[in-house]
Amino acid sequence: MTSAGRKIDIKTAEKYLAALRESFIVYQAKRYNIKGKQYLKTLEKYYVVDIGLRSALLGSRSVDVGHILENVVYLELLRRGYDVYVGKLDNLEVDFVAMEEKRIVYYQVAASVRDEKTLYRELLPLQKITDHYQKLILTLDEDPEADYEGIRRINALDWLMGN
Repeated sequence: MTSAGRKIDIKTAEKYLAALRESFIVYQAKRYNIKGKQYLKTLEKYYVVDIGLRSALLGSRSVDVGHILENVVYLELLRRGYDVYVGKLDNLEVDFVAMEEKRIVYYQVAASVRDEKTLYRELLPLQKITDHYQKLILTLDEDPEADYEGIRRINALDWLMGN
């Protein structure tokens, strides 16, 4: 709101976000400290229930495929029954920590990782995780599946279709 030139109090913003959550317009993804294995109380992220709402609010001028893909993956993880968190590892972020009873899967989501810098940025947080749970990078790249020392890169559309 401040970027749109509107002043807003933090408490007012919190009330708006709470109302949006209670109305099932957005979901809140809390942060999870991967190293300390604890849930954090700040810096949560929000994902819209309907991607069409994003387009209606921002218009077609703000098409960011990476963010839309991240939102779609978040919703799919919820649909598959996971508890979903945003991972924190020191100063790095893992897009999603998906938890079931005795299973964790770490996800990075990017429209493309064909650029070396982007691939490095997406791999780095996953490489720093020392446990042996599954680690995936989901992209829209139509390249063959790849493995980076145990970190699988797969096509997000294939993953969404269950392949």
